[in-house]
Amino acid sequence: MSEKQKFPTEVVDLPSKGLVYPKDHPLADGTIEMKYMTAREEDILTSSNLIQKGIVIDELLKSLIITKVDFNDVIVGDKNAIMLAARVLGYGKKYEVEVTCPSCNAKEEVDFDLTSFPHKKIDEDLINSENKYEFTLPNADRKIEFRFLTHKDENAIESELKRLRKVSNGITPEITTRLRYQIISVDGNDDKEYVNKFIKNEFFAIDSKSFRDYYSKIVPDVNFDSGFLCAICDWSGEVDLPITTNFFWPSR
Repeated sequence: MSEKQKFPTEVVDLPSKGLVYPKDHPLADGTIEMKYMTAREEDILTSSNLIQKGIVIDELLKSLIITKVDFNDVIVGDKNAIMLAARVLGYGKKYEVEVTCPSCNAKEEVDFDLTSFPHKKIDEDLINSENKYEFTLPNADRKIEFRFLTHKDENAIESELKRLRKVSNGITPEITTRLRYQIISVDGNDDKEYVNKFIKNEFFAIDSKSFRDYYSKIVPDVNFDSGFLCAICDWSGEVDLPITTNFFWPSR
């Protein structure tokens, strides 16, 4: 029995339901097994070396996962569910954080129940184990093939953007960089140079937004929206759950 398996574990459901992974993949059944956080994981969270490198959360999640899986393969939406479960297994479901009112900008401390955030509803007929999808641009009438981003992709995107910020003139190409990792082919042409040229020079803003809206609509993920009523101006509506340093380093 491995060291991890000596601890109590929980089986966590994934937003993708496993449909995005090949049938022989460890996550193909739509679940992942995780252990409860211990003092060992708190050592990870307080490691100045890991914090400085920006990999402390990744190392924490890897330590908590029992299922034998390459963390790089996990799509971003499933990683979000794993992160949420890790926080609950470590410090409980209560999460107190400051929320800014979208209307009057007043700040208010709000207690969230982290077990109350559901997975997004997905069209299971659209999701496939090859992680390849199509979208016809409404304005240009061109067909693009794309994929859902993985943890590996997100790390690569962030590394590239970090490097570009150091040499940029104040404009960091965040949208086009992300698009380059998402889009596999344009009109059946999967040559990277051709795809990158299209994204940079021919991808109309109206089509880019339509694609990003469609991607957001169908990608499996956690729904982090929560109802909020401002105590100052009485504005009510949905706000995104703020993920701050208090998420894994609660003050109390």
